[in-house]
Amino acid sequence: MLNAIGATADTLGDASQVLMGSNPGGEWQVSVSVEWDLVLTLPVHLQVLGPFPIHAREQHLLSPSFPLNLSHSEPIDLRATYPSSYADGGSVGWTKARLQGDGTLEVSFPDIRWESLRTTEGWAALQHHNLLRTTLTVYPPSGAAQRQHLPPPRLIVTLLQGSYFTVRPLTDTDIGGVPEWHMGNIYAMGAAPPDAVELPTPPSLTAPTTYELLVSGDYEIRLFGDPRHGGSEVPKLSITLTVGIEGGSPLLPVIRASSHDIACDFVDGWAFGDAIGVGVRSLQGWWTVTSVSLSRGLTEDIELVLLKETRIAPAQTRIVPIKLRQSKSISSDRLDFTVMLQSDDSKSREEIRVSIPISQHVRWTSKDVTTTGLKASYFFGTSMPTAFLVKPPTEPNNGSLVPPILALHGAGLDIFDPQWSNFWLKAVPRQRHSWIILPSGRTSWGFDWHGPSAREALATVDALHNILSGQPEWEEWRIAPETKFLLMGHSNGGQGAWYLAARRPDRVIAVVPAAGYIKSQSYVSWAQSRSAHYVDPGLRAILDSSLTPDDNDLFLSNLVDTPVLAIHGGDDDNVPVWHTREAVSVLKTWNTQANVTFREDPGQGHWYDDIFLNDQVKSFVTQALEGNETALPSASRSFTLTVTSPADVGSLHGWCIRKLRIPGRLARLSVEIGTDAVRVRTTNVNALSLRIGSLPEDVRHVAIIVDGQTLELDEATWDLPDFILGLAQESGLWIPYASSDIPVAPPTGRIANLLTTSAPMVIVIPDRTPSRLLSAALRIVHALDLYHKLDAEIVDDEEVMRRLKEGLLGLGNMVILSSGKLSAFATTILDKRQTPFGVRGGSLELRGRLLNEPSMATLFLHPHPVDANSLVLFIYGADLSGLERGLRLFPIRTGVTVPDWIVIGSLADERGSGGVEGAGVWGNDWSWNEAMSAF
Repeated sequence: MLNAIGATADTLGDASQVLMGSNPGGEWQVSVSVEWDLVLTLPVHLQVLGPFPIHAREQHLLSPSFPLNLSHSEPIDLRATYPSSYADGGSVGWTKARLQGDGTLEVSFPDIRWESLRTTEGWAALQHHNLLRTTLTVYPPSGAAQRQHLPPPRLIVTLLQGSYFTVRPLTDTDIGGVPEWHMGNIYAMGAAPPDAVELPTPPSLTAPTTYELLVSGDYEIRLFGDPRHGGSEVPKLSITLTVGIEGGSPLLPVIRASSHDIACDFVDGWAFGDAIGVGVRSLQGWWTVTSVSLSRGLTEDIELVLLKETRIAPAQTRIVPIKLRQSKSISSDRLDFTVMLQSDDSKSREEIRVSIPISQHVRWTSKDVTTTGLKASYFFGTSMPTAFLVKPPTEPNNGSLVPPILALHGAGLDIFDPQWSNFWLKAVPRQRHSWIILPSGRTSWGFDWHGPSAREALATVDALHNILSGQPEWEEWRIAPETKFLLMGHSNGGQGAWYLAARRPDRVIAVVPAAGYIKSQSYVSWAQSRSAHYVDPGLRAILDSSLTPDDNDLFLSNLVDTPVLAIHGGDDDNVPVWHTREAVSVLKTWNTQANVTFREDPGQGHWYDDIFLNDQVKSFVTQALEGNETALPSASRSFTLTVTSPADVGSLHGWCIRKLRIPGRLARLSVEIGTDAVRVRTTNVNALSLRIGSLPEDVRHVAIIVDGQTLELDEATWDLPDFILGLAQESGLWIPYASSDIPVAPPTGRIANLLTTSAPMVIVIPDRTPSRLLSAALRIVHALDLYHKLDAEIVDDEEVMRRLKEGLLGLGNMVILSSGKLSAFATTILDKRQTPFGVRGGSLELRGRLLNEPSMATLFLHPHPVDANSLVLFIYGADLSGLERGLRLFPIRTGVTVPDWIVIGSLADERGSGGVEGAGVWGNDWSWNEAMSAF
């Protein structure tokens, strides 16, 4: 059945229903038809809606309109049929369904023999793609015909748990254009910025205008779960869709977006953090936040400083970063101030008055802190206001600084929602001397505690140190700088605990992962992949290498000496218990004496109240926290460090891999510590380092033998425990390097690395003229906000060239958008030939081949113009069709297989990665990597 959530009860005739009414003043109105067209198995009298099999994230490669090709200039043929292996008879067609009165939009296929399919394919058989079609009608305001210059309305569309949507003209003469696909809020996350959609053609000023609305609905197990949870064999896709008109009368140019506000709690009148964020949205025009002004009454005690001027593009929402400074404690329950903005033509000024509630607490002896926690704030990535929760210890330090606990929540859990924050705070018992830190992961789903989510989790530990060190009254409660910590996590957070512990083994004193999965490909297999039927296996291996950094099982060698208490319910039907059993098995295969304990609770499901609140967990945590915080975990005499992305992995017992010989492949460093020598064997390692003080006392002053080459150190070196020995391979020999000169790999390997940015991202477009490229930039910044609360600024070629010339480009990753002809800034960067990509005749080329074929898209990472630790992503479409295809590959979610560069054509619309024409991982120094390239 199919119906729609969020609809009102108002109707316009039999075939339409108003999803959002008119604006104040009788302006534009919009309604959405209650009748939807969906694909149906044949024969029609079976009344069964037919799905198309895909694997998770494959919708980013396939066309959202699959199996339709919307490039044709004729209307959709509702009598056509399409192949589907899920349907009896193997073909599907179109039928109609109506919006039901309860407001839900649900799609299910009860006559598909799901039980038979899952007998052999398991959960993979339940994942599928649907295409939904309906119409929406825009009604002009009264008297519009007399106002010929009335601007066309802009739609605000909310699509929850759908992957993509587009609005197309309905008339035969207009429908041949390239659809503009917008990413839906597939995780149904809160604090979502409005998604503004320009109509593809202007509506009539004298009569209603009808458009076609298409939605890509993709069923994923992680989103909707096993239908057996609800006692059914039939998977059910649930979607929320609302459509409205943005703006009012009169139209305000900029407005407050309070859903994006960031603030911290106050303790004894002192701010528990220094970052304030105010959400601001531009409804029309380009605006720059120039200053903030605190209201009278607090100006002597508090100072608010605009951290940086913030430019906001039309329809963009940004969080304005404001630094808070205090000279004395305050008792106020609100923070009142004004944000000043100026239009980019300097002709207009606006003021937004802001009042942010202040939660005041007595210093962590009060009961409310135990249940609700304290909200702290800091600047992530230099200027992004970010909040996290902490649970204070019951007692101050007792002569030594005790490590904190870093607790990672499960997928979809918003730690700032009282319902979930109370649940998660209660789940992790309060400690005697240790703080409990609960990071957000950027958003409730984030990046599965990888990439920017992992970086944020680590940053909260350092932020808490800075906050506690900032007030003398809190000195006896502080934590050490760059402190080690104990990791805990449940579900996706359990997976994240495995991930983070294996990437920072020398910083994690112990880990308690509960109900975690090994990796996404194991959670739900890719057995039903459509792409697999078309893609070359060699190319597929290169594409899949972009997932290697996320594969926790490959890095478990790094945890053989870290105390691990792995927990899982024996009857978990969300994350099957075999995931933890297998992780423990792999860990013990690396070392049968690995410090790992497995607790399986028979009969328990995915969550149970005492999963962490039992004597075994309490004893394990207490023992780990009461150990010597400064000591490394007890080292085995034999261990292996595994790395695939050196920028993401720290040291193991002082050993660190700095650079790979063949980027994109695993690197391993195996150490055997004997009484006469330290023997090291490397696999795919180009540069490494060792902190001398990390070696056991009984092997000082012995030879270090690396791949058979003996290295004799100066006697004085052994007496320098913090001395870093660097080694790099040159012509088959290992050459010593000073620590500051050790060769370091750039942060490449996959395009998803772009999300780990050291400052707000910069999106570069040729100019600010309303165009598909401006729309593409707005859709990228919307997705970065929605999925990761990552800040981004849109700039044009002229400005970015000026910044580069004046040395003002700054840090932070960049995205350069081009369609057809490369922009001036893109050409300037590419003319340096820092990668194999170049420019010929205004078009992109790679190794002599022009990449300007119709519908082709090319994405690739490139060195940043001024910062070696930042990245540039080029998204180049040979035409508008190619641009849209490239935008879908922007890796907002985990599991999108895009390495350092990729070239994709129109065949991907129906064949997924079978339409990829080339892909690869850069070699060292951005060189061509023959072993990891296919072109």
